[in-house]
Amino acid sequence: MNPSPAAVPSAPGPDTAPVPAAATSLDEAANAAGGGPDVAAGAASSLRLNCGYGTDRGLRREMNEDSFIASDPVFAVADGMGGHEAGEIASGICVRTLARIPQLASGKRDATAGVVQEHLLMADESIREATGSRAGTTLSGVVVVEQTGVPYWLVLNIGDSRTYRLSQGKLTQVSVDHSEVQELVDAGQISQAEAAVHPRRHVVTRALGTGDEIEADYWLLPMDEGDRILVCSDGLNGELDDQHIANILRAHADPQAAVDELIQAALRSGGRDNVTCIVLDATNVTHHDAAAQTAPRSAAAAEDEDTLPRTDALDLAPNGELLPGAETADGAPAGAVGPEVPAAEEHAAAAADAAAEAEKAKDPHDGKQ
Repeated sequence: MNPSPAAVPSAPGPDTAPVPAAATSLDEAANAAGGGPDVAAGAASSLRLNCGYGTDRGLRREMNEDSFIASDPVFAVADGMGGHEAGEIASGICVRTLARIPQLASGKRDATAGVVQEHLLMADESIREATGSRAGTTLSGVVVVEQTGVPYWLVLNIGDSRTYRLSQGKLTQVSVDHSEVQELVDAGQISQAEAAVHPRRHVVTRALGTGDEIEADYWLLPMDEGDRILVCSDGLNGELDDQHIANILRAHADPQAAVDELIQAALRSGGRDNVTCIVLDATNVTHHDAAAQTAPRSAAAAEDEDTLPRTDALDLAPNGELLPGAETADGAPAGAVGPEVPAAEEHAAAAADAAAEAEKAKDPHDGKQ
């Protein structure tokens, strides 16, 4: 894949082919409509990435408000919301801002959560200025990072777009939706099956460009040989359940073929929303005996030692570098940068308050039509 940024906002009209941004041609974007070849970093790295990507307006939307960037080391999908072209503006600004991350120009894989969050804050400010805070966008994806020669997935998420990981044949949703229904699921008030059909399933609780919550969650995952990452807008998982998605990912060895089939399957299932997918494969992965997974965390909490990570977590310094030998009292890697996890009672109270307020006024984040 060409090392220049493949920052691709959604098409301005009903066409489904993505349009290049930031003066990046489709050829430079590794032919966004047809996917890209292997991506190799500098000569010092043996890691190889193979990527496919695509977007479609769907069958019911007048415009495609999704945008994406697929250029080593950044692979992310933004789902704009607000309608009347405002959502398209928001998601386009988001991916163009991500395209300015220094690592895209340098070719180095040394980005940190702090660097990414800094650019998300810039995107948030630009979206508010351009749209008068009447539009917003979700964002989910991965940044490929290497520390002491060992590769990791730096997963980021804000809103309800998703990042999945297919590893050793098992599909796992890495990101956690920032949505009203996810809060109800966390509180034990509804099941995942009920969340999939809940009337408030499109209402997000965090987004860039609108609202008060604009900080993304981050996970640092050791990369395994043969890992496959799927990043998608909710136009995919809104039509296909995780089992259907997993079956398609396992059935197609070529990432572009997997992307094409995922999009077509979503259209066959109704195509009620824009759908965008990136599938990214990793091979020639450096061995990592001692690596462990991180918990979801915020970039700003890098020095907070009183956090409660949901899973065992790597200990990171404020600059995002790994700290050797740091462990928790029970011997697990320490989670020094994770956000505090609310108690179940707080989840329940928040969910109840949200439901009550929904009856009084329209939620400002509910930009889905």
